[in-house]
Amino acid sequence: GKSLSLICGALSWLRDAEEQKRQEEARLLAPERSGQEGKERPGQPESSGTAGEPDWVTAFLRKKEERDMVDRLKEEQIRRKKREERLEKIRHNVQLKYAAKRKRSEEDETNRLLQLSRELLSEGAGVDVLEQLDQNEEELILGEYESDEEKKVAPGLEEDDEDLEEEHVTKIYYCSRTHSQLSQFVREVQKSPFGKDTRLVSLGSRQNLCVNEEVRCLGALQLINDRCMEMQKNKHEKKSDEENEGKKRRVSRTVCPFYSYEQMQFLRDEVLVEVKDIEQLVALGRETKACPYYGSRYAIPAAQLVVLPYQMLLHEPTRNAAGIKLKDQVVIIDEAHNLIDTITCIHSAEVSGSQLCCAHSQLSQYMERYRKRLKAKNLMYIKQILYLLERFVAMLGGNVSQNPSCQAVSQTGTVLKSINDFLFQSQVDNINLFKVQRYCEKSLISRKLFGFVERYGGLATAVKTNKENQKLAGLQNFLLTLQQGSDKAGAPQGPPVEAENDQLRAASPLMQIEGFLSALTNANQDGRVILNRQGTVGQSSLKFLLLNPAVHFAKVVEECRAVIIAGGTMQPVADFREQLLSCAGVDAARVVEFSCGHVIPPENILPIILCSGPANQQLEFTYQTRDLPQMMDEVGRILCNLCNVVPGGVVCFFPSYEYEKQVYAHWEKTGVLARLAAKKKIFQEPKKSNQVEQVLAEYAKCIKHCSQAGGQMTGALLLSVVGGKMSEGINFSDDLGRCVIMVGMPYPNIKSPELQEKMTWLDKTMPRAAGQAPSRVLIENLCMKAVNQSIGRAIRHQKDFASILLLDHRYARPAIFNKLPQWIRERTQVKPAFGSAFAELRKVRTKTVSHC
Repeated sequence: GKSLSLICGALSWLRDAEEQKRQEEARLLAPERSGQEGKERPGQPESSGTAGEPDWVTAFLRKKEERDMVDRLKEEQIRRKKREERLEKIRHNVQLKYAAKRKRSEEDETNRLLQLSRELLSEGAGVDVLEQLDQNEEELILGEYESDEEKKVAPGLEEDDEDLEEEHVTKIYYCSRTHSQLSQFVREVQKSPFGKDTRLVSLGSRQNLCVNEEVRCLGALQLINDRCMEMQKNKHEKKSDEENEGKKRRVSRTVCPFYSYEQMQFLRDEVLVEVKDIEQLVALGRETKACPYYGSRYAIPAAQLVVLPYQMLLHEPTRNAAGIKLKDQVVIIDEAHNLIDTITCIHSAEVSGSQLCCAHSQLSQYMERYRKRLKAKNLMYIKQILYLLERFVAMLGGNVSQNPSCQAVSQTGTVLKSINDFLFQSQVDNINLFKVQRYCEKSLISRKLFGFVERYGGLATAVKTNKENQKLAGLQNFLLTLQQGSDKAGAPQGPPVEAENDQLRAASPLMQIEGFLSALTNANQDGRVILNRQGTVGQSSLKFLLLNPAVHFAKVVEECRAVIIAGGTMQPVADFREQLLSCAGVDAARVVEFSCGHVIPPENILPIILCSGPANQQLEFTYQTRDLPQMMDEVGRILCNLCNVVPGGVVCFFPSYEYEKQVYAHWEKTGVLARLAAKKKIFQEPKKSNQVEQVLAEYAKCIKHCSQAGGQMTGALLLSVVGGKMSEGINFSDDLGRCVIMVGMPYPNIKSPELQEKMTWLDKTMPRAAGQAPSRVLIENLCMKAVNQSIGRAIRHQKDFASILLLDHRYARPAIFNKLPQWIRERTQVKPAFGSAFAELRKVRTKTVSHC
């Protein structure tokens, strides 16, 4: 509801702005104005010349500017009229929708017959093998690389680029965190009064929009990106290859059948005619055999509302590649409570010692295999990358020629360095990282290397016995040793790693290294390099940490007409104002804050700060006291009492997985768990993302069954974790969350090297606020943002009601209390003893029963 109200207001403004623009155009293009051009206005003297120029020169220049502006307005008017006529024709003529599809099918049949005839003609001719290389290996060889200053426009691109040039109308860019949130938002726009006549386009990654099954099956996003770009390159090179066919036969390279300019133009028009979410866009792409990824991009200039994920807007290279122009546009960033962390994560990168050694081995074998076929510039850049990898491993205390899982690190620990210090100490400061990173990006070397490893280094493929492949046995054996060594050594403690991440690391570690090289091109003062040496070289890692996210956000706020940062739970907002906007150079007068109350009536929420438990034990969950048995017993008593009076579902948030596990084990030993289970079925938040839906479904099913069956069991108790899978984006509405309990204050780990460096940087660069050091404010804000997100899971609609219990007397401190959301803060009661708090909860229970 919040997002839809915001966008409806924005679209209403957009309509008014377009109407004003058209009225202004009509005024400027009025016939009487053109008749007055060149005439002097009576009663007005000629403007005085500037910089010593005669008056007639100044007047001539002014009139020329006016004529140019009128000509430009006429061109825009004609272009807009043609676009509107085309869209209106498509909207009301169903036959046109399928004409392009039929034409595409005919072209496919023709191409199939031509390919068949080529194969028949070439059967008896035989194909020469270049330098005894397999035909399938031809696509693994890097093409000739041209730097930006040497680059020439590829044949066949000029006419496409001219056709694609279109003026960007005033538009709104709406972005949110996840694909599901964007789809939900688009569905709400479809149901709104603006749904039928708003030109909306949904953008996404190739992983979400690609309809080529050969590419989609690669799984990993970077592999899909590289394969797609390679197919485009093959398409543009195909014509030149055919021209050289008489001189030397070339192996045919795969081109994407969905990358058809004509079909993508048709898809663009279909997108603009009717509002579609990503699923509908993909279905239309399959039906018309057009690429939704590029077809949706072609629709951006004429669109009024562009819906896209965070990363596409906040990452400048991605933004430029997508053709997003923010100049004088409106940007709405929804669900922005983690905006600072999101920008930091997007521009940070980490590589492990195993990835560095594996990439060095793969790239060395690749270079030896194709040394005679590679151009000098390719060899030069490959050698530079190999040298960088060698020095990075040396910084971790290892050697690239040995198995990283078997190399013990002599000096363990974490060291932070500035970018300049890291480059100097690793002895790579003489290499131009900008050019190396650009080479990696443009040459598709990670894709070529992946294909090479897939062909010769696969762990499941047996090594052939011929001489050529025996040379590559070293690569395969090295990869096998790496896998076996890492299995024996074990991974560091932490959450389980998803299978797709393992696959990505094993498939192409160079992809992560490219991201790390790109991060090192930041300004020296904006980031730090973290050397994390743990156990073995394979377990150690290099991480780039971005300290100043404002440097990347500044370009957004500088170009846009307006930036709206919105969210249901944005408090405390000081971080956005100081770390993001102020550091980005935004004038304080330009920043406007608006906060409104909740739609629920005051009696539908009961927030309580509880200072002590049933046994009069003061509740203070610091690192020193929270592990005490009496503290865990007190939490158990509180929950047992609450579960006796609160119907439906109770959600209890703990500061960390480790503490939740510790408390659960203690309750199991002392019998508290059995007493809780008598009233509520107990569920625990899983660590794996793919298990969350199942746990939530069983939790909801149990609550529904208990409400219908009656009896001693009154619902379910869900033990969750702040910052975990269920603290954001999950709706515990109605009976799923009649009471939300926050155990302690989830302060971040202050011993974390990353957090310590961030605190030091803030203390050096930011002013003190209300007598508090910026580092202290940061710690409190991180804690309270996590709290506010978690307790906001309960109230999800106008008629919902719930109790919120904050178990720690420190919440009553003014500095902390004032960082609660206003709609919760105004209704919060501070209870020094458990008895009075329990009485309030029983009143709510009585009201609920009588209401039912």
